[in-house]
Amino acid sequence: MDQQPSILKEVRPHGTKSFPCAIYRTHSVGKGTLVKHHWHDEAEILYFSGGKFRLEINMESFPVCSECIYFINPGELHNIITESSDHHWEDAVVFAPGILSFDSYDEAQIHLIKPIRSGRLLFPRCIMPEHPAFVPIRNAFMQIMHSFEQSAADDSPIEASLTDSSLVTDDLTSQLYIKSSLLYILATLSDHRLFTPTEKNLDKRIESVKTVLTYIKDNYQDKIYIADLAKQVNLNEQYFCRLFKKAIGRSPMEYINEYRIMQTRRLLEESDLSVTEICLECGYNNLGNFLREFRKYTGTTPAQYRKAHAEKS
Repeated sequence: MDQQPSILKEVRPHGTKSFPCAIYRTHSVGKGTLVKHHWHDEAEILYFSGGKFRLEINMESFPVCSECIYFINPGELHNIITESSDHHWEDAVVFAPGILSFDSYDEAQIHLIKPIRSGRLLFPRCIMPEHPAFVPIRNAFMQIMHSFEQSAADDSPIEASLTDSSLVTDDLTSQLYIKSSLLYILATLSDHRLFTPTEKNLDKRIESVKTVLTYIKDNYQDKIYIADLAKQVNLNEQYFCRLFKKAIGRSPMEYINEYRIMQTRRLLEESDLSVTEICLECGYNNLGNFLREFRKYTGTTPAQYRKAHAEKS
């Protein structure tokens, strides 16, 4: 895979402090995870121009086989998997709904923007090309992408051409075009009555999974037992394991090993620690077991991986 996006709740800023909005262009070749499980406080609009993906949101699976637009509401757990050996492209706009707020307390502020910000109003899940709202929303999405790219091109022509990257902007004119396009998307969704009120009984299972993912992130360097994870959400071990696998697609221990290997790859790339030191740093107490797990997930040894990364850099 070409990209290793961040896992769990994203703490990195989307956009700038004064303008929390950014675009992300992701490219990959072959089957596998394109975007790992994570969530964030911002809303997200995803545009798939084609390809074959599986988008998972809050334990629901959505096959993507053609051009379409998906919406991710703030706080929703989601990931993207590619399911063919072809080239895959996915574009996203991530924004804090608060950037669309008005000082004047008009109807849009009262009945649309404020409910979206408070989570009382949800974006539609998906819009397909046959829906009359698709073309105007896609055009507005493309205008947002163009505004970011134009702003980046003015500052750095090289950055503007990158894929698997994000773009932000501090340019006033670009921000105005972006905000107007986002408002146009909201207006189109409202015109077609595509927003839905939040259900009163939220799925507590998703919050349980998010709690466990955060626990793994904070404690992967230590020994973790299934009982430790189940205790975090007050569930028995058998039910917890079924819940976790349904949500994430693999067992808790498989996920922990995958997360640890991801951390070892980061340390091999970014630090001068020895392989033994990295093994211990990432929660493996047995070097032989670590080497087997590393080869299982990467197809190579830690030393070979570090050397290949150094040559590539």
